[in-house]
Amino acid sequence: MIVNEIFYSIDGEGLRAGELAVFIRLAGCDLRCSYCDTGYALDGNAGTEMDIREIVEEVKGYGCRNVTLTGGEPLIHEGAQELVETLTQNGFQVNIETNGASPIGQFLFPETIITMDYKCPSSGCEESMLLENLGFLRQQDALKFVVGTAQDLERAQEILEKYRPKAMAYLSPVFGRIEPASIVDFMKEHHMERCRLQLQLHKYIWDPEARGV
Repeated sequence: MIVNEIFYSIDGEGLRAGELAVFIRLAGCDLRCSYCDTGYALDGNAGTEMDIREIVEEVKGYGCRNVTLTGGEPLIHEGAQELVETLTQNGFQVNIETNGASPIGQFLFPETIITMDYKCPSSGCEESMLLENLGFLRQQDALKFVVGTAQDLERAQEILEKYRPKAMAYLSPVFGRIEPASIVDFMKEHHMERCRLQLQLHKYIWDPEARGV
């Protein structure tokens, strides 16, 4: 696998927001979202080649039980399932951040959290969404809508009402593009009690362009 970076920080979003975690960022992504904030990891060659044993040994060195597997898009990598299985066998709780365009069914281990995006219209990638993934999400998982426009908010509401996923849903503003207060107003207007507003903590703690945080 090509690993873009491994670092120790807090989860900035999702169910474990604010908790310490070791991040494994794999290089390469099959989407090109308009608001992507990890453009440095889009190229599949943007990193160092490591085998699963090397990755797990480096993660062990941080002494943290939480692991967040991210990208790029981690699920497009051959060996991703083996990596997750190996991490869980070594006692790690793995949060898998995925873009919603790859099948998630083979990653539903008891020790995993799936944090799956649904790409709203402003992303430019909504046509790539695998809608069947919505039916696989469990109560322990998270469904994230990154929203930058009113149309995005309306689409998120439509998806939640139509598919009624079991996972907790999050509305996360594109940083600097939409006011969080307007998202709260939309949630109140439409009585979205099964949804949470979530800001990307790491962008408020550190420089929004900072890496390895």
